[in-house]
Amino acid sequence: MTTWQGWQRFATTDPPAPPQAGDPPRSTDERLAYHSSFVTIRTPAISELATQVRTLMILGRHQQTTARPSLIVTGPAAAGKTTALLNVGRACHLAHTRKNPPPPGSGHTPVPVAYVLVPPGATAKTLITEFARYLGIPTTSRMTQTQITDAVCHTYTAAGVQLVLIDEIHRLNPRTTTGAQTADLIKDLTERLAATFVYAGINVTDTALFTGTRGAQLAGRATLITCGPLPARHGTRQPFRDVITDIENNLDLHHHKPGTLPRHTPYLHQRTAGRIGSLTRLIREAAITAITNGTERITKQSLDTIRLDHLAETHHHPRTRNR
Repeated sequence: MTTWQGWQRFATTDPPAPPQAGDPPRSTDERLAYHSSFVTIRTPAISELATQVRTLMILGRHQQTTARPSLIVTGPAAAGKTTALLNVGRACHLAHTRKNPPPPGSGHTPVPVAYVLVPPGATAKTLITEFARYLGIPTTSRMTQTQITDAVCHTYTAAGVQLVLIDEIHRLNPRTTTGAQTADLIKDLTERLAATFVYAGINVTDTALFTGTRGAQLAGRATLITCGPLPARHGTRQPFRDVITDIENNLDLHHHKPGTLPRHTPYLHQRTAGRIGSLTRLIREAAITAITNGTERITKQSLDTIRLDHLAETHHHPRTRNR
């Protein structure tokens, strides 16, 4: 998805659809493929991010003199940051193309969204080269960073990019010379492009991104959205149980009894520590296992046979370490 062609394919391909009443049963292979990709569960973080992105895009639409306000999505690993980022990016892409379809016979497709990954050990030149690669802007090793930046700003403006998503932002360290230059590049882009920037990274508030002069500039322009583990309870609400219910309602198993998974909310919260990524992976693997072994249902016993991701195994379910 770090090229326009890949992003457009992702954004315009219908997401996996849950089973609908009255539909003919799907084949085993179709159901395995469905649980492998699965639907996107709308978490509180996704809802908050969608609302904030819409608001800031409107807020910055006519702003000309300074960088537009931005967003930073932060949180631990497996908390659903990238999922939230991609979900909101897809929604923005589809909304824009519906409102602004290309004229009949036009070969120009709207390019409302750009998605860029910060490369490991990023320098300003390698990062701006990623921006160029997204839209297929030709570059050579002889080109300077300034030349590539000028080409990127010109092409992104001509293409009408309105939302720039930068993932893995925690890879930047402004305390190093190359990291400081890269942070300055991002600041330059936010001032030259008429787009809203959204960054995502692991626990960025604990990194150098928010310290020093450069960090203060970034923090002063950005709204922080924490995409953290869901609590078992929040006041009178049970957000983690609500997510489990949503996941269960989207399963495609022949003999699964509705209500089974929500009853095991305390167990599932303890195993995953409230991490959405760990939870969805656990239940999807259990569903795939239930299809392949013919039981067609998920129980607490079957869940207990599924190995979690290493992060969850190591820190939140000690009894599985010696299995």
